[in-house]
Amino acid sequence: MCLEARAELMVGAQLCTDDPVRLREQLLMLLNAPGGVIVVATLDERVDGLLLARIVGPGPFTDAVVLTLESLYVRQSARRRGLGHALLLAAVDIADQAGALEVFASPLPGARGMHRFLAQAGFAPAAAHRVVTTAALARRLTQDPVTSAGAGRRSSRHGLEDLIARRRQARAREEDPLAPVAATGTHGARQARMSISMQVTRAVQSRRPPSSSTVTS
Repeated sequence: MCLEARAELMVGAQLCTDDPVRLREQLLMLLNAPGGVIVVATLDERVDGLLLARIVGPGPFTDAVVLTLESLYVRQSARRRGLGHALLLAAVDIADQAGALEVFASPLPGARGMHRFLAQAGFAPAAAHRVVTTAALARRLTQDPVTSAGAGRRSSRHGLEDLIARRRQARAREEDPLAPVAATGTHGARQARMSISMQVTRAVQSRRPPSSSTVTS
């Protein structure tokens, strides 16, 4: 049944392995692990439903005990016949016996039917997980150009200067569409600052009285 559930989901690889021998070993490990739970539901003497769960807690940072549903699956041919409801009732009994005040479920992305079923049963969104392979994370961090806090601040400052320069160019084009477009980027921002500095210098010089009009006593 686990293999059927895996084949039904687009991201079934996140549910379990496709190796029957390895899958059997993993199920035995779950069953023998502290807090491991496996519940099956039968219909006409055939196993058509499966619940994999774990009792988690208390831990080093919390005294709470919760029941985590790792997988809940009912064969397509046996759906809408109460098996999912019966499996959740079994989960409630297990949670009560363990003193678990909450039941967590982690349906896989794309399992829209399971999401709807859990929502109808009263499950509410609790948290979102993000996942990345170790190799991909190491590769991304190695290629990241920002290697220090100082580099990050310099990058942010240059980005702000570029944004200011582009806004000035946009305003200039609105006022004079025929005006030449200045260079963008950090080099363009540097040129803009030099141009402003030169304009300020010329303005100060124009306000100074000519040397011939200076009065001496």
